[in-house]
Amino acid sequence: MSSPSQNPAITARVVGGRSADVPGDWWMVRRLWPFLVASAVSLIPFTVFGMYLVPIAAAAGGDVAEVGGLRGLGGLAALVVGFLVAPLIDRLARELVAAGGLALLGVSAALGAVGNVFALAAFCLLIGASTSILAPSIGAAAADRFTSPAAAGRAATLVSATTSMMAMLAAPLLAVPGLLWGWRGNLLAGSVVSLALSAAFFWRGRGRKAPLRSGGSQQMSYLTTYRELARIPGALPLLVVAMLRTAAFMGYLAYLAAFYDARFDLAPGWFAFVWSLSGASFFLGNLLSGRYIALERPWIGPEKMLLIGLSVALTSVALFYFSPTLPLTLLLTALLGASHATVAACVTTLLVRRSGDLRGSALSVNAAGMSLGTFLGAAIGGLSLGLGGYPGTALAFSAITLIAVLFAVRVRRAPTLT
Repeated sequence: MSSPSQNPAITARVVGGRSADVPGDWWMVRRLWPFLVASAVSLIPFTVFGMYLVPIAAAAGGDVAEVGGLRGLGGLAALVVGFLVAPLIDRLARELVAAGGLALLGVSAALGAVGNVFALAAFCLLIGASTSILAPSIGAAAADRFTSPAAAGRAATLVSATTSMMAMLAAPLLAVPGLLWGWRGNLLAGSVVSLALSAAFFWRGRGRKAPLRSGGSQQMSYLTTYRELARIPGALPLLVVAMLRTAAFMGYLAYLAAFYDARFDLAPGWFAFVWSLSGASFFLGNLLSGRYIALERPWIGPEKMLLIGLSVALTSVALFYFSPTLPLTLLLTALLGASHATVAACVTTLLVRRSGDLRGSALSVNAAGMSLGTFLGAAIGGLSLGLGGYPGTALAFSAITLIAVLFAVRVRRAPTLT
């Protein structure tokens, strides 16, 4: 993994202060594949937990609701650890930080295979902690491989697109080996792969130093890092948009199966198609919008695309719960996935471009905020559903998205940090 300065072929052409050229996606994938693999592997343990929740609960001697509720511990750990380690991510070599996250992931998967309640609680806590370290470190590491802000932003969105693709494909990919060795075998296999990747990242990162700051300046203190993050143009509204968008989307997903069952009497087998449609829409939306805004076309930049994505999401969620027919509801499901993916790509791109040397810290705070959004979305969705049924749910998620739109308006075009 050579530094960007050692490979001029990856330096984007700059015209008038704006990046006019970004390497092709396949070229970037060939360069970034270790980080993309790490991103995909990070989803294996929790996917196994969700797929095999019933037999896992039986092995632990608890009911499905109790054992499934342990996943909340992962979100809590991601929130706390994400905020605590954010200023530290830019102080070490990215590969070493990623190696630590992968090692924690491997240990947690092995603990999950034990199968009792205490081991599963530790599993959920450590999964949340590990992903809050791994996700921002590999996103920042991918961005660091390129010198132009446009290419760096595209590299980070490729990592997030890989994550969304794996979220869609993980279940069917794990189903076949699961037939051979069960859920414990899947977790142990995930542990082995994670630990092997951790060793590879550690080997690559040994002796490396933290990314150099602009002008060779010294690393700032822990609290100063947060103060500097607050001074990044548009960073605070971007982080709020990310949290609110996640709350609206994850809250909607939490009750998606229940809605399709209540409105259209859709059996679980048919609902798998709906889930795949949502996942595919999110993946394609993230992939294509990330590529488009990397081009920085003068007539529509990431700031405008952010507003467009949120506007489509607001319109779609307001109509979704009142849709009279299944085809229209499926269309709105696809629009919701694609629009939220577009917003996610815009937030990642803008944070990477504007944060410069602090992109690792910014991405870590963003990940922690999205963990908080996941909690809020599920809680608000459940409360609104209980009080007002699905019309109440539509009102709640529309209000959250509308607030996100108001914050997005505050994200103005700003000079890009390099």
